Parts: sequence; C-alpha cells; structure tokens
Amino acid sequence: MTDHRSGLSRLALAALALSLSACAATFRDDAIEEISATTRLTTGIAASYATSEREREALRAEAQSLLAQPLGLDEATRVALLNNRGLQASFAELGIAAADLAAASRPPNPGFAYSKIMGSGELEIERQVSVNVLGYLLFPINYLIEQRRFEQSKLIAAGKVLQLAADTRRAWIKAVAAEQIAAYVEQTKDAAEAQALLARQMRQVGNFSALDAARQQAFYAEAAGLLARARLHAAREREALTRLLGLWGENVAFTLPPRLPELPETIDDVADIEARAVAARYDIQVAKSDTDALRKSLDLSRATRFVNVLEAGYLSKTERASAPQSGFEVAFEVPIFDLGDARVSRAEQTYMQAVNRLAELAVNARSEARTAYVAYRTAYDIARHYRDEVVPLRKRISDELLLRYNGMLVSVFELLTDAREQIAIVVAAIESSRDLRLAEVDLQFVTLIGGAAVDEARPSRTVTSGGALAVPAH
Repeated sequence: MTDHRSGLSRLALAALALSLSACAATFRDDAIEEISATTRLTTGIAASYATSEREREALRAEAQSLLAQPLGLDEATRVALLNNRGLQASFAELGIAAADLAAASRPPNPGFAYSKIMGSGELEIERQVSVNVLGYLLFPINYLIEQRRFEQSKLIAAGKVLQLAADTRRAWIKAVAAEQIAAYVEQTKDAAEAQALLARQMRQVGNFSALDAARQQAFYAEAAGLLARARLHAAREREALTRLLGLWGENVAFTLPPRLPELPETIDDVADIEARAVAARYDIQVAKSDTDALRKSLDLSRATRFVNVLEAGYLSKTERASAPQSGFEVAFEVPIFDLGDARVSRAEQTYMQAVNRLAELAVNARSEARTAYVAYRTAYDIARHYRDEVVPLRKRISDELLLRYNGMLVSVFELLTDAREQIAIVVAAIESSRDLRLAEVDLQFVTLIGGAAVDEARPSRTVTSGGALAVPAH
C-alpha cells in the first residue's frame, strides 16, 4: 500500500512538472508566433525558431534552397532570419522569460519542517507547516509585474529580429555595390592593359613617344592597384553579409546579383513620419513597458515599506509520556532601524530615471526620423542626377575625345585624363545608387528600430585625388 501511494505521488509530481514545462513552452511559442506575424507585416518576411533537431533541419533545408540561386535582397533577409544563430539565441532568451512567467503564475509553495530528538530516554518530535502570507497577498501584483517583463522581452526579441533584417539588407546592398564596382574596375584594368601593350609595340616600331608609352604603362599600373583594393573591399563587404547570414563551409560560395536594382522613376512622400516613429519604434515601446513596470514596483515598495516579511505557520509537538501539543507561529520584521525609506527613495529615483530616458528616446526618434527622410530624398535626387545628367555627359565627352584622338587633334595624355575621370564618375554613380538603397532601408526601419545617424552609417566614398585613383580600404 505504501509503495502504491509513493508511486502515485511520483506520478503526480511528474505530471505537475510536465504541465509547468508545457505552460512555459506555450508562452514562448505564442510570443514567437506573434513576433513572426509582426515582422511579416512590417517587412514581408517572418522569423522562425527551431526547438528540435528536426525543426533545425527544416530551416537549414529552406536556407539551402534559397542559396542555390542568386541571392536577392528579400532572399538574403530570409536566410538571415532562418540561419543566424544570434537570433536563435535571442529566441531562447525569450523562452527563459516565458519560463519565469510560468513560475510566477503559481503562488508560493508552503513549507514543512520535521524534527525528531532522542536522548536519555526522552523523545521529542516537532512538525511545522508554514506559509508566506505576504507572498500570497502580493502574488497577483508580482504576477502582473512578471507579465509586463515578459511582454518587454517580447518587444526586445521583436526589435532584434527587425535589427537583423535591417543589418542584412544594408550588408546585401553594400556587398552587391562593392562587387559591381570591382567588376567595372576589372574591365577598366583589362582595357588599360591592352592599351599599354599596344603602346609598347608602337614604341618598338617608333610610332609612339617614350613619354606617351610611359603614361599608358602608368595608367595600367594604377588600374591594377585600384582593382586589388576594389576586390579587397568587395571581399570584406561580402564577409560582413556572410556573418549575418550565419553561413560557413561550402555555403559561403553563394551568388549575388551582378548589379543593384534600377532606380525608381518616382518615390512616395512619407507623411507623419515623426508620429509613426514615436508610436511604433520598439525601443520606445520597451522603454514604456520598463517605465510602467517600475511604476508598479514603486507602488509595491511603498505598500511594503514597513512590513516586507510576514509568515504564518502551524506547529505540532509530541513528547514521550505527554499529550501532543499544537499551536501556530507568526513571524515578521520589526521596523525599528530600517523604516524602508531608503528602499522607497531608490525606487522613486529609478522610476524618474526611466521617465527621463523615455522622453529622451522620443526626442531622438523624431530627429532620426526627420534625418532619415531628408537623407532618402537627397540620395534619390543625387542618384537621379548621376544617372540622367553626369554619366551621359561624361560619355558624350569621352566619345568626342576619342573621335578627336583618332583624328590626331588631342594627345594621349588628354585621353588618359578623361579615362581616369570616367572611372571616378562611374564608381560615384554606382555609389549614389547604393546610398539611395541604404537610405531606403534606413527610412523603412527608422520607424521601427533606432540606430546611428545616417551620415555615420555610410561607407567611405571612392575618390580621385591629383589624378591618382583610390577606393575605400575598409
């Protein structure tokens, strides 16, 4: 009979543990589904979390199918949300918060103490059952506080999803632009190499001066150095994208499109961008949740200022050759030295700190939204100016100079100078298209997540100085 009851007790404990685990998993899965729905609505792409090897294999298979073809902007973002282990760790952190919420949804456990003392023919047995009365009274408040913390964890996790999506889109744009520039510079280097070879041959037969041949050779040498730096820059940008995608091994050989998308003919005006940023940004929502939780905590600190420990218990005592005795016990702290004023003051200052930080976030969000919109409009105007004005004019000038050179009306030095300028113009046009796409990403996400100023997020520009070619070295 005793073994049967023991087995039932173990079964009941196992069922209780399983129910607690299931409750925590439900909180976590519901939160991740909510986050995925939000990110799907804002970016068109959902995030996924793998809790088993089977689910991880399914995510890997989907990522492999996307990597088997040229990786577009949306496809790259999807691979990152599937495969980035840092994001998976953030979802696991959300699962920890769900477990804490599940634990907070149960009232505090009662305590039981048993003692048996024997000696000199005497026997004393004492049993005690105690409950945390204050814990039971404050249980609803503590649960609400933990629930707010869980909601805050959801906001943080959603913000990390959107941050990863934004970072991946920026990295994709930079990588494609860098490879496009490297491909153009390679074409220029090949043309310069052919011209240098022709100049040497013409010099050998006496149809080319030593000065003109040296100029051709110098231009080829500069183009070769420029190509090496362009390839290094492209490799670094590609590796930055690879890290966000969470790829290694054979998967790092993914293919990117050869060029950035064409410029749109028009762009839409964005209305009420400041109000949207303040209302929808996740860092502001997290700060609001934190401020509200601190306000609740402040109310709790004030309510328990004098008494923060209150326990009650039932006592049963048995001694040999005497009747059993029973009674109760109440324990609490006497507020003589610590009146709780320091604890309340600390809670008040912590709350005011959160209020001021929330106000600062709102001011910064408005400014960042305005900056992102101005940067987007300006980047579009610059990109169109290069496409419609600068590049066609440079092509016309190059065509005219080539005709004049063929007619022996201009020297090879003028032709080489124009070639250097044409490289800088084409590279600048590619970079202006890149800057527009980056500004578009900034504008899309500035109303959802915070970030650095637009100017600080921009890569260095390829420049020419004194006729010498240069590309970013970072």
